[in-house]
Amino acid sequence: MTTRRTFLGASLGLGATLALPNLARGASPKVVVVGGGFGGGTAARYVKMLMPAAEVTLVERDKQFVTCPFSNYVIGGIEKMQTITHGYDKIAKRGVKVVHDEAVGVDPAARKVTLKGGRVLDYDRLVLSPGIDFVWGGLEGYDEAAAEIMPHAWKAGPQTVLLRKQLEAMRDGGTVIIVAPANPFRCPPGPYERAGMIAWYLKKSKPKSKILIFDPKETFSKQALFFESYENLYPGMIQWIGGKQGGKVTKVDSKKMTVEAEFGEEKGDVINVVPPQRAGRIAQVAGVADEKGWCPIDPKTMESTKVKGVHVVGDACIAGAMPKSGTSANSQARNAAAAIVAMLQGKEPPEPSYANTCYSIVAEGYGFSVTAMYSATPEGIKEIAGGVSKLKAPPKDRDLEAAYAYDWYRGIMYDALG
Repeated sequence: MTTRRTFLGASLGLGATLALPNLARGASPKVVVVGGGFGGGTAARYVKMLMPAAEVTLVERDKQFVTCPFSNYVIGGIEKMQTITHGYDKIAKRGVKVVHDEAVGVDPAARKVTLKGGRVLDYDRLVLSPGIDFVWGGLEGYDEAAAEIMPHAWKAGPQTVLLRKQLEAMRDGGTVIIVAPANPFRCPPGPYERAGMIAWYLKKSKPKSKILIFDPKETFSKQALFFESYENLYPGMIQWIGGKQGGKVTKVDSKKMTVEAEFGEEKGDVINVVPPQRAGRIAQVAGVADEKGWCPIDPKTMESTKVKGVHVVGDACIAGAMPKSGTSANSQARNAAAAIVAMLQGKEPPEPSYANTCYSIVAEGYGFSVTAMYSATPEGIKEIAGGVSKLKAPPKDRDLEAAYAYDWYRGIMYDALG
């Protein structure tokens, strides 16, 4: 069992520097951060906190951050959209310059970032935390138009609302299909938590309905805990079809509302497709992504191994054993901030300590978690300790973990955006 204190316990440190154009001119160091989520917000806030003289600019296209964590609870009906919607006023009051625009170009040689609105920002160190983009067409039949009929809801916001409305409009006795992707993808436990939250809603409002999870994988995070919860809370309602059962979906048809899997075709009333993913577009533009679309990094500093002076944190990076989660992004960003400040001061970056905690709530008052600690090695980021919640735990423990999940959410939001 984990608490907010667990994931906030990863160490900070300070400490080598390359060519620094602004410092060479005697000016304050400039750090630009692209992406205002858990990774970007945390990186900007911590650089400014550790080095108040630095000019820190956070570039974020949207004026509000709608979090993927807790969006499943909106879909299930235990939370509202306002719970997961946050502004940037607090981080701005901490001295971070917030620019609402889209980064469209990076010149690593000149150390400049070009924004869609025409502005050009100089930097000594650049942090990219662009999250994920979808590989449209990576699953036959699934593109942006299809997503308006078969929502992904894997970027929280209008898609979250759309999926919730579709569930509300569905007939009792209908079939909900969730199409899970192959690894790697954002929030590995997310599809299975979503199944639980949808079942929470259906059990109360449309109890004759069923949920099918099509999955190309045979194993996933917290699998035994999810299966136990399905059996205890929603017997007969949720069916998981794994890879060996023909669960890999090869095609979807948004007009016929069908999915075609290796074992055959299935029709759904509501179909939630989580498509293949890659690092956000600016990572591709900046040249920090590899041929598979993700960003290799130095495990000690989170600096790109492809482009010097650019650090990549969060879902976009290849972080070894660390999953693509909000806590991982937060932990990577804090360690990257410490490394950046050290480099700007001409010091050796400290040894990082990484952490991840992930809570899942599958019914009101029913939660469980996984937690791990990691270290940087020459072979990448490796797990050194960790564990999951116990099976067959008493109801009071599940209720306590659900409460801890809310404590975790408040803590990480404070750490990211103040």
